Amino acid sequence: MKSLIAIAALAVATLATPALAADVGVSISVGDPGFYGRLDIGGYSQPQLVYHQPRVMYRASMHREPIYLRVPPGHSKNWRKHCRKYDACHDRVYFVRDDWYNRDYAPRYREQHGNRHGGMGSDRNDHRGNDNGRGDHRDNDRSGSGRNH
Repeated sequence: MKSLIAIAALAVATLATPALAADVGVSISVGDPGFYGRLDIGGYSQPQLVYHQPRVMYRASMHREPIYLRVPPGHSKNWRKHCRKYDACHDRVYFVRDDWYNRDYAPRYREQHGNRHGGMGSDRNDHRGNDNGRGDHRDNDRSGSGRNH
């Protein structure tokens, strides 16, 4: 009987853990060291590229401009596996080098845009106090003046 209670308690604790982790919000934006994704290189120095030719997985329109991406190590080498994550399988893609991003792009981006675009330590994506897109306008006021108080 004791072992059955212990197993049940362990199961409840295991099931509750992912729900608690979902409440944690971390925002990494363009200009942050951990950002991976599409970059707008207009007005920046000529990017240093991983490959001199763009990568294309599937038929790409030559009428569209190529895109520039910063991706984690290994994603550019195995692009067919990862292109969907960046919605870039049908684009001509240039991969920028990390050293160029960290030395040239990110500092200038932060200088021009400040830390208002999210990033570590910013409260831009702190959704406490709004309805998080639910449309039910829940009131997070703990003073007792909100709904159901």
